Amino acid sequence: MSTLDGARIVVTGGAGFIGSHTVDALLATRAPAHVLVLDTLDNGSAENLSRWEADPRFTLVVGDIRDRKLVDSVLSGADVVFHLACLGVRHSLHNPVDNHEVNATGSLTVALAARDAGVTRFIHVSSSEVFGTARTVPMDENHPTWPETVYGAGKLAGEAYSRAMFRTYGMPVVVVRPFNTYGTRSHVEGDSGEIIPRTIVRMINGERPVLYGDGSQTRDFMHVSDTAAGLLALAECEEAIGRTVTIGTGVETSMREVCRLIADALDRPDLTPRMLPARPGDVLRLCADGSTMARLTGLTPNVVLADGIADLVDWFQARATSNMLVTDTNWEPSGVST
Repeated sequence: MSTLDGARIVVTGGAGFIGSHTVDALLATRAPAHVLVLDTLDNGSAENLSRWEADPRFTLVVGDIRDRKLVDSVLSGADVVFHLACLGVRHSLHNPVDNHEVNATGSLTVALAARDAGVTRFIHVSSSEVFGTARTVPMDENHPTWPETVYGAGKLAGEAYSRAMFRTYGMPVVVVRPFNTYGTRSHVEGDSGEIIPRTIVRMINGERPVLYGDGSQTRDFMHVSDTAAGLLALAECEEAIGRTVTIGTGVETSMREVCRLIADALDRPDLTPRMLPARPGDVLRLCADGSTMARLTGLTPNVVLADGIADLVDWFQARATSNMLVTDTNWEPSGVST
């Protein structure tokens, strides 16, 4: 029997981009007894979960993972926790203290509550940002961790707290490091916005895309459907307990190539990139080694980047994008330290 079938599941950050797709995958492809989402709705949106509003298996609780009393209440009786709640990498540039408190201290709060609740599986969702810039590629689980930002450092601390729950208390933990995820519901506005959705919105509105530095930075882009499927598969994998698992496509794509793929999908080759100075704390190179994931679960990514971008372009074109705010820089000056 699946770990998830019949389970009482909590998804922190479940109204966000990856979180809401994880909820979709849980309720659409598994048979949980109940899925409860805990989210502040600061970056996430109740609209992302609207298809489940009338489903008796679903509950949304608006609240903060730093509130231990609330987290204890939410996790009471839970079997499985998917911990995705976090603040993003650009947010950490202008508000490093809050970023740390959510990503590191908040993760410890959730992990301790999960320990006390006696959960049967705890999936801590980390980030490829813990690695910093690649020293060697592809990057497996043993690649050195040298974060470039407070975000990466906080995510690494959250990993360490989760592993401590396994080593000290025997809590069944899986730490997952997804590489760069894209797809529907991805963030455009504010400090959560990332290159693919921001570039699509710019170009739909006839604006040139923006790149930083020389645009040669690379990422390993994985479609959100593959990311969510990977999280569920690892939750159901007994051999994954106690492990840290990297998930990605193993395909390295430059920022310039991303812009070209979006231009192709929109048939706007005239919208060439506008170059700006390098972003602070920008990782220069990322490319995943997903062999551990494939060996443990048998899963490999299904969506090719060009196809995923074309689908995402269609999704954005079906929505009102003219009012979306896409600034050149979505972070405060590096001198700000609140």
